[in-house]
Amino acid sequence: MPDTALFIQMALMLMGIGAFAGVLAGLLGVGGGIVLVPAFFYAFQTLGYDGPQLMQMCLATSLATIIVTSVRSVSSHNKKGAVDWDILRTWAPGIVVGAVLGMLVVAQLRSTTLQAIFGILALTVGLYMAFGRAEWRLAQAMPTGVLRAILSPCMGFASVLMGIGGGSFGVPLMSLFSTPIHRAVATAAGFGVLIAVPSVIGFLFVEMRAGKPPFTIGAVNLVAFVIIIAMTLITAPWGVKLAHAMDAKPLKKVFGVFLILVALNMLRRALGW
Repeated sequence: MPDTALFIQMALMLMGIGAFAGVLAGLLGVGGGIVLVPAFFYAFQTLGYDGPQLMQMCLATSLATIIVTSVRSVSSHNKKGAVDWDILRTWAPGIVVGAVLGMLVVAQLRSTTLQAIFGILALTVGLYMAFGRAEWRLAQAMPTGVLRAILSPCMGFASVLMGIGGGSFGVPLMSLFSTPIHRAVATAAGFGVLIAVPSVIGFLFVEMRAGKPPFTIGAVNLVAFVIIIAMTLITAPWGVKLAHAMDAKPLKKVFGVFLILVALNMLRRALGW
């Protein structure tokens, strides 16, 4: 049985993380994973669960929460007719293949290596959020053929390496290829389901050898999963209300800078500085 005081401390920390992630998701439209993975890492490390597979658990648990939030999101968007099912259907095979490959790679890497990978990819996302322009375009339609066959698995693969859903890479990609932003956001929620479901199934069979928190199956911590889902369901609507009450664009740039700092700190720790 877990130590009661430590278990309560873990639950309280996770409640705070879930509340923060929910508000940010509603306010800025960013996926929870971009916040959850570093927050899980620092929280569990503080609690003493600093094993060589800590990042595997953080990524897997983040992706498990994304299954629930993405299904809920794509269902809501679909009721408004915002999901582009043609994009979702044609990109699905490549995304699933990339997600499975990502899970297999993550299962073999040590925590420090995954920290470095997360730091590099999060730095890329943060730079785009902070300095990207809404009017940037690469083409007038989503790619097909060979380019789609390359980009779709890359998206699934990179997303699993970061423990995130479809928003952080999917929305910028679709925007760059002239998909209206509301359709991009709605369709990216579907990407999240395609990324999270196959990868989490695989992570449930990953053997965590040491340093895992209580109630962990494979690489997924059930306590974090339940608490994060409960808190984000409560606080995400608060973020949506804030978004309608204020201009979220400058806040998104501020969050991009914050994410850059988080990514650089993760890289620093991975390098042992």
